[in-house]
Amino acid sequence: MSVLAMLAGAALAAAPAPARELPPPERRQDLLFEAAKLGRTDLIPFLAKNGADVNAYEARGFTPLILAAYNGQAAAVDALIAAGADACKPDASQGNTAQMGVAFKGDDAIAERLLKEKCDVNARNNAGQTALMMAALFGRTRQIEMLLAAGGDPAIADAAGRTAAMVAAAQGNDGLAARLQPRTDRAPGGFKQ
Repeated sequence: MSVLAMLAGAALAAAPAPARELPPPERRQDLLFEAAKLGRTDLIPFLAKNGADVNAYEARGFTPLILAAYNGQAAAVDALIAAGADACKPDASQGNTAQMGVAFKGDDAIAERLLKEKCDVNARNNAGQTALMMAALFGRTRQIEMLLAAGGDPAIADAAGRTAAMVAAAQGNDGLAARLQPRTDRAPGGFKQ
């Protein structure tokens, strides 16, 4: 019997397994990362209650929440947030957030769910990129609309000086680039000149 099957049986039994029947703490942590990637919502609360850290980094620098979001596991995203996962925590290597990951992958439902966590919509990774820039890169129009509605700033430039509009234009998406052009007809404070 696999460890995942054993833990699933223990979790479904609704009674905590005695400590001697649980794998060592580092293995429980690894199992949480796997459960997040695979959408095993039956295991996430059980592992979190039994010592697995919902905000830990795995070997590549990703949190369980980033893994769940990137792999399209909406129910696992919800389970991890319910267990205390920080939806705003970036990865340890590039500084990408879960919001950036779903802009890359294109999962609109998870993007909408993450926006409800009130993270900084203009958070930047190590290259100065935002989720709006990543959504522009891949033409994620629905996510772009959500990010703009949540306060995403199209005037932000990354470390190379590119805005979201420039990123869209570089991909040949002129309509999207026009939509993302920073508004120049407004004075500071948002009033028309």
